[in-house]
Amino acid sequence: MFSWLFSRDRKFVSAIKNLTGFYPGNISVYKLAFHHRSAATQTITGTRLSNERLEYLGDAVLGAVVAELLFKKFPLREEGFLTEMRAKIVSREHLKQLALKLGINNLMIKNAGHDSYRSMYGDALEALIWAIYIDKGYKKTQRFILQRLISHHVDIEEMEVTENNFKSKILNWAQRNKRALVFESTEDEKNNKLFKVRLLVDNEEVAVGLDYVKKKAEQIAAEKACLLLEVNGN
Repeated sequence: MFSWLFSRDRKFVSAIKNLTGFYPGNISVYKLAFHHRSAATQTITGTRLSNERLEYLGDAVLGAVVAELLFKKFPLREEGFLTEMRAKIVSREHLKQLALKLGINNLMIKNAGHDSYRSMYGDALEALIWAIYIDKGYKKTQRFILQRLISHHVDIEEMEVTENNFKSKILNWAQRNKRALVFESTEDEKNNKLFKVRLLVDNEEVAVGLDYVKKKAEQIAAEKACLLLEVNGN
């Protein structure tokens, strides 16, 4: 710990300590966790380094911890309820809000504007979770999720009565109001890895969602449409 006091990384180490509650061991993996794909660096072998792979694995660990928490908290509830609750807690928008509360946006290495990538900060939070797992193991990662995230920033009882599936919400709205609703998906012309989803109501474009995952792009478009059309019910 004391060696970091005189290191050029001392500010970063201090930030990680404040964020997680402990001093990091493997500094490089934490740095990679905040390295967004828009600022990916290329190695001599051609590999582009960013937090994408860490994000993928962090998502799995987060899902497992949240699933166990809900299983114990709601011992009499059915699988469908538990699945929906987990989806709410680990949704893109909710993880983004958690990341902003933790100040992860201040640690990001990126070449993109604040709103260029909607899931940027939530993805970094997932990458951080995997960095903790690599550095400290499962138990400490579990403690970080339960104590630093869930306990301080997530009201599970409130989320229990909140509807966050915007695609289902807009589809139900269209059915009730006898409106023709279509999601059109194409690859973005500027970036063929990015999905562009147009949401059409009665053949008119209402909203557009962009993301590297098609389902996420659909949810983004649906959320925008719900706000625009003032869709509040289920």
